[in-house]
Amino acid sequence: MARIQKTPTGEFSPFYGCAIMSLAALTFGGIIAFSAYSLFSQDKAIAVFASDTPIKLPPIELSPEARAALEKKLTDFASTAKTGQPAELTLSISELNALILIAPDTGYGTYTDLVRLESFDPKKSTVSGQVSLPMNNVKFWENKKRYLNGQITFHLYIHAEGIDAKVVDVKVPGKEVAEGFITGMEIWPWVAPYRKVEPVGATLKAIQKVTVTADAVTFSNKP
Repeated sequence: MARIQKTPTGEFSPFYGCAIMSLAALTFGGIIAFSAYSLFSQDKAIAVFASDTPIKLPPIELSPEARAALEKKLTDFASTAKTGQPAELTLSISELNALILIAPDTGYGTYTDLVRLESFDPKKSTVSGQVSLPMNNVKFWENKKRYLNGQITFHLYIHAEGIDAKVVDVKVPGKEVAEGFITGMEIWPWVAPYRKVEPVGATLKAIQKVTVTADAVTFSNKP
């Protein structure tokens, strides 16, 4: 059987390879340029409300007696929940701040110098407070730090792994915070790091319901 011979239908040009490489380089360069543009645009939006220095948050007052009482409440809740019996844990704003103070280091630091909770909103199931959060700086060569000094509102919610909190609102006095920045912060799970620290993690995973009132938040192991 005769072998089929393929006959070129067009002229060959040595510039084809160069053209393909040029297109690839332009595509790659475009991706880099767009990424750089996005980063610098975000950096500019953050610079509108960021401050060069952090603020000093109010100190957390916790006497030895108050600490012992809080730790007992936590232990009682964990012990009852472990047996499968209905258990509830009700905490005030001051007790939540005390938890921030005594919470273990998750390996990423603690929230002691970053957050002070101040109020609840039962209609939205949220808790709000003052923050002083260090922000990333795209211009790393400037060796400068900046901070988000303002008020953050957290939504308390339940998901497959238990209780968590996500940012739903950010306010900085006298400055406008871009909506895209707030949306970006919503993906950060603020409680999740503590689920990896025992015995705290087991207690957090046991929480199946959260109820916010004007004066406190109540956690329950029963949905």
